[in-house]
Amino acid sequence: MSISSAMNAGVSGLAANSSRLGTISDNIANASTFGYKRVETDFNALVVGQGAGLYTAGGVRASTTRSVSQDGAIVTTSNALDLAMTGRGMLPVTTLNDATGGGAPSLMMTRTGAFRPDAGGLLRTESGLVLMGWPTAADGSMPLVARDTSAALQPIRIESNRPVGDPTTQVSLGANLPATETLPTGSGDPLPLRVEYFGNLGTSESLDITFTPDTSDPTGMSNTWTVSISDSASDPAANPISTFQVTFDDSQGAGGALLNVVGGGYDPATGAIPLTVGGGNIELSIGVPGGASGLKQLAASFSPSNVVKNGSPVGQLVAVEVDPQGYVKATYDTGFVKALYKIPVIDVPNPNGLVAVEGQAFKTSPDSGGFFLWDAGDGPTGAIAGYAREASTTDIAQELTHLITTQRAYSSNAKIIQTVDEMLQETTNIKR
Repeated sequence: MSISSAMNAGVSGLAANSSRLGTISDNIANASTFGYKRVETDFNALVVGQGAGLYTAGGVRASTTRSVSQDGAIVTTSNALDLAMTGRGMLPVTTLNDATGGGAPSLMMTRTGAFRPDAGGLLRTESGLVLMGWPTAADGSMPLVARDTSAALQPIRIESNRPVGDPTTQVSLGANLPATETLPTGSGDPLPLRVEYFGNLGTSESLDITFTPDTSDPTGMSNTWTVSISDSASDPAANPISTFQVTFDDSQGAGGALLNVVGGGYDPATGAIPLTVGGGNIELSIGVPGGASGLKQLAASFSPSNVVKNGSPVGQLVAVEVDPQGYVKATYDTGFVKALYKIPVIDVPNPNGLVAVEGQAFKTSPDSGGFFLWDAGDGPTGAIAGYAREASTTDIAQELTHLITTQRAYSSNAKIIQTVDEMLQETTNIKR
């Protein structure tokens, strides 16, 4: 009967608008919540029957969707570990219970977060979301990992009270050797040079390098030097740890450039000589043949003008930042900067199909599709922004407009029910 279907339609209208009122309430309440994604309510008509006879009202059904793909405005902050995404990707997170439970942490994702180290060093938000990443190798490089699984991800832990040393692995040597010292009338005295490096335990060690000119050519400058290297951390009986001979070009076009190196395991392609020092290995770069850097020989005084090395003594952590590529970099009071983790960026085929959980986090679902872990700044995901938060996507003016229309629609549906009730009462009175 059409009159009863009208009441059913009115009831469905009340339920649908009640649902819409709930989403509007959530949206307005979270207008200042960082990372909040507004919820939209769509109405769909229910068609029960059509024809030439009496019309049967079907009513309306409400469906809600969260607009995860809608980006909020980026708001700058004063903390380096306030993170936001500049593209469609998301940051990998897990719950605090999973991070400290000892088992494999579950994977969740979020668009933004104010991460701070807790008492145990875990980077987490106040709502309990723990940031996850891939641990880097000792030299800061990123090993090969699978991108379609979260098995290699670990909760990021910052050990702020642990001193860290950075052993020296590379030394680049730039110096000018006086060409006149290779004349037959030269003194033949070796020219000493000491280069400091840092050992595996943060100790200060030194490479003692001597350049001895060859004065045996009676016709003029020999342009040849013998280089001997001793290591303070090695057994004195093992010194010198390397000896080799360098010859320089005296042609008009390349005068003073390195011409040839004999001995020491010299690699002309890289210009490096491997050194085995106490506790490790160091790559000593002296330049490639004909190159513009490294060792030179000109008629000028001996001048070690450019000695560059990596490594640092033991230092204490002073700052932690995340760069746009997702590397979590720790800065120590010695000036040493080390990459501790790399944060990947999660992407799914349908972000709006993700399931929302507390703390502005999301989980995958059959509607969202499977995830893939991208490098930040690569693919469709965008880069990671530090000192930033993503604002709520709620538009207060739009929500207030929806609130007014919802209120009127609810009142109208209530009026339908009231009218149907009066008509049914009238029908009952006729029977009496």
